[in-house]
Amino acid sequence: MIYTVTFNPALDYIVRIPHLNMDSINRVEKATVRAGGKGVNVSFVLKNLGHDNTALGFAAGFTGNQLIKELTDRGCQADFICLTQGMTRINVKIRDGCETEINGQGPEIPDRAVQALFTRLNGVKDGDILVLSGSIPDTLSGDMYERIMERQQGKRVKVVVDAEKDLLMNVLKYHPFLIKPNHHELGEIFRTTITDKKQAVYYGEKLRKMGALNVLISMAGEGAVLLDENGGIHESRAPEGRVVNSVGAGDSMVAGFLAGCLETGDYERAFRMGLAAGSASAFSEGLTTRSAMEAVLYRTFGGQEEES
Repeated sequence: MIYTVTFNPALDYIVRIPHLNMDSINRVEKATVRAGGKGVNVSFVLKNLGHDNTALGFAAGFTGNQLIKELTDRGCQADFICLTQGMTRINVKIRDGCETEINGQGPEIPDRAVQALFTRLNGVKDGDILVLSGSIPDTLSGDMYERIMERQQGKRVKVVVDAEKDLLMNVLKYHPFLIKPNHHELGEIFRTTITDKKQAVYYGEKLRKMGALNVLISMAGEGAVLLDENGGIHESRAPEGRVVNSVGAGDSMVAGFLAGCLETGDYERAFRMGLAAGSASAFSEGLTTRSAMEAVLYRTFGGQEEES
């Protein structure tokens, strides 16, 4: 089983307007409400690609009820801890040629709810995959990912971590199966600017030596790089297409990579599927489907993909 954990899930209220005018009334051309949060997005895309999974996290209020409903309506198993106070946050995403985000604040998570999550995670077994994605609310300690991974020691669980700075760096000692920084996050970690794949490989290898088994680095228009646990280096240009929506593209890359690992056991194939899934989401209003991912995969790699 694949489990995703999202500490800061949300309902995303996505609005499209001709132009955002400050200090004025703006008329919405199109609006969409959908469940979000990095782990939630991974769950959606995994299910779209044909892989069952269970989404874990915290939900509160009527927005939390809607979050759980959308997950279950779309075929994902939702095993959220329901909080009695507050409400799951709402994030406003404004698109007017640019992308502007106003992220809400989530509910306070009491210690008993954290302990309830730990109890659920005790059910993770050898051979399972555990995805830890996104930020930690201010009301929780910053070592939450470390505490979760420490509790998984001794099991043969593949842990994926998609987080920034200290959240990521502090778990490397537990040898996560996969980490997925983008090139900006990688640069922030090492206090530099990553502008090409050669630099990404250099600094990605540092993270691998620090404990990560596989390091997948997304580079927006420059493509992506994977450093795998066998010492292999995989690089690709970015697939061609018009970017419509960048929200969830990185999460889709994680889901595509995991799907590739499960289906083929081959890191090159998994890398290509991850890149195609991330790009397919970026090229559409919503998260990628299997057919959309495969279309990008074929356009980008063509006959090479048939041979792999």
